[in-house]
Amino acid sequence: MTVETWDPRPPAAGLTPRAVERLLEAAARLDEPRFGLDREAAAELAPVARHRPAAGIDWAQAAEGLGDDELIALVRLFTLAESALPGWEARDESPVIPLAAVLRRRGRYPADLTAWIRAHSDNRFLPYGNLMARL
Repeated sequence: MTVETWDPRPPAAGLTPRAVERLLEAAARLDEPRFGLDREAAAELAPVARHRPAAGIDWAQAAEGLGDDELIALVRLFTLAESALPGWEARDESPVIPLAAVLRRRGRYPADLTAWIRAHSDNRFLPYGNLMARL
């Protein structure tokens, strides 16, 4: 059991190119503890581990500037990070949902990715999102 710390500083405003870069670096280290992020870095990035367009964290928009391999790497990172990093639990706000949607729209969604996601996550919203929100 771990005890988390509270940081009184407000989260960084929006999804910055530097945050995306740091997340891509972490995505290249899926086999390392905490994906190569120290506790402070993981805590700093936790606010952008959710898709919240109204708060300036729009993963669908950010995905447009990324390649297919980068999107797949981020899908894998966010899938694993929800259960591995405190504060990264996103449920139906998971970046996996808009990232996967962009891959599907491009026709580049790997056939085995849904099975991989479901094998590595207990988030029932992945990869398609909240069905009730789409009705």
